[in-house]
Amino acid sequence: MRGSLRPGPEPRTDGPVVVSLTEFTARRHRDLPGIARAGVGLSRGWWAMPGAIGVVLYVDPARRQGGSLSIWTSEADLRRFVGLPRHIAIMRAYRDWVTVRAATWTAAGDEDLATLFAAGRARL
Repeated sequence: MRGSLRPGPEPRTDGPVVVSLTEFTARRHRDLPGIARAGVGLSRGWWAMPGAIGVVLYVDPARRQGGSLSIWTSEADLRRFVGLPRHIAIMRAYRDWVTVRAATWTAAGDEDLATLFAAGRARL
């Protein structure tokens, strides 16, 4: 199940953007609800995230997987988000419960989400 694009404060552009696909696989099904709540909670402040263009959250309970595809104006903005205390706390809280894979690349800002997801999966 994939959510819709939650916009950030930066507008979509047809120029280059930085895209990050992060995917986790939980070791146990019972861990998914807590992980999903943490991700949704973090995304609630997306509208004020400096450099954020948008984020899409997804979850596949049958595979015990989920993650996010985020679009940024720059790699520095993505790194700032990754270094936020709340993000770090969530990653530390769940690091023993999940396996994480991630890919980051530059794309044209006008690419549709299906194309971005496909490009990210190919990079994972």
